[in-house]
Amino acid sequence: MAEAVILSFNEVSFGYPDKRLLLEEASFSVRAGAKLTLMGQNGAGKSTLFGLIHGELKPTSGQVNVTNSATIGTAFQMVAKSDFDLTVEEYFAKVFATVPANLKSQISKALAAVNLDIPTARIVGELSGGQQARLLLAVALIQNPDILLLDEPTNNLDQAGIDHLIQFLVMYDKTVIVISHDADFLNSFTEGVLYLNSFNQKIEVYTGDYYSVVTEIENRIKREQMKNAQLEKQIQDNKEKVNFFANKGGKMRKLASKLKEETLEMEENKVAVRKEDKTIRDFVIPNQKIIGDIVTIKSVKIIKNHEPLLKATDKLLRQKSRLLITGPNGIGKSTLLRSLVNGTSEGAKIMPGTRVGYYSQDFATLDFNATVFNSLKASLDESEQTDVQYLRAVAANFLITGDLMGHQISELSEGQKGLLSFAKFVLQQPGLLVLDEPTNHINFRHLPILAKAINTYQGAIILISHMPDFVKEIRFDEFLELDKV
Repeated sequence: MAEAVILSFNEVSFGYPDKRLLLEEASFSVRAGAKLTLMGQNGAGKSTLFGLIHGELKPTSGQVNVTNSATIGTAFQMVAKSDFDLTVEEYFAKVFATVPANLKSQISKALAAVNLDIPTARIVGELSGGQQARLLLAVALIQNPDILLLDEPTNNLDQAGIDHLIQFLVMYDKTVIVISHDADFLNSFTEGVLYLNSFNQKIEVYTGDYYSVVTEIENRIKREQMKNAQLEKQIQDNKEKVNFFANKGGKMRKLASKLKEETLEMEENKVAVRKEDKTIRDFVIPNQKIIGDIVTIKSVKIIKNHEPLLKATDKLLRQKSRLLITGPNGIGKSTLLRSLVNGTSEGAKIMPGTRVGYYSQDFATLDFNATVFNSLKASLDESEQTDVQYLRAVAANFLITGDLMGHQISELSEGQKGLLSFAKFVLQQPGLLVLDEPTNHINFRHLPILAKAINTYQGAIILISHMPDFVKEIRFDEFLELDKV
């Protein structure tokens, strides 16, 4: 017997005020117990769709139906900065209208489910990115939801964390909808895809594992492109005949009129190339030429058993040096990079005058109140401040089109913020790239292009990444394993 439908969209339309529609009369249904991927290009509206499911956003028209008032829990991409000062226990308590008497017991079970061992008195903002990712999932699980929504759950997780999450999802017997750009992770448990087509604002439903669905979509696109090519040829042939016959008299003129009508019909039948299939173009990050020791690392602070320890090391980076930093979640990788860039590290220093391109997990280097245009312009060298044409060309390379230039950065999707960061690096021409999980939020189709650009960069590089397939595409000559110092 088929399982009941737990969630359905009935001709749902939605758009933010003064902006294009993200959904237009979209309809689909999800059966209870399904494990689905929500797929679409950066900025297509995937997180917005989660907001509609959760009820935080209301459709412009149409209906979102949740069967029998099924409960919904969401693991968001990042902890809100306004919650950074809360303790772990206070953060869990926020999700309850009435805090249960056995909250500590429930927290213990939720943390165990995500394999996170932290004191409940810890301050949320002091947790590592990977620990925060597990905490977000635990907060969703403690609500025991009928529908679990996961927004980029593997971001910042180490491989052990990803493996644990996969095992959990395979065994989880309730409905799960996941947004993720980690293809291998998705293929481990997904059984279908909700595809958000940002060209026609519809939801397309596909059945099968992730890789088979991606292949099916690619084949469909090839068929559409082939159809377009055939129609374009016929249209051009007809136009030439129309021009020839229109100057003739009698029956020839009638034939020209008929061919013109056929041509218009063929133009209407052309299928526009989907925006989802666009990838960023190959690019080069120019580097600031520096002679000497760009980075010196004499000691690092690591966290073991929730206590900080200072460990001696000896790392020296010059131009073309590449350092890979590894270690489990919570050991202090991101803290090391943040303190290095901010100049607060006692044992690690950057040469004065070095331009640093810093990709932070939480995009802390971006001014969310600035417009996209002004943020890009601020990255230009002073001598190039008036070269707006160059700025726009670089931005377009990263799918940051003219219609986004006037938007505040806070209005961009997380994936668009990531691409914006790389566009800024191209304009900035840094002498040092400090990359903390640069694959977070980025569509997997872009990753080979990012890896190639990083690998051909001629300045110094420090990288943290939980994606082995991405890391292996980049040459490294220095390694810092924080769990072994």
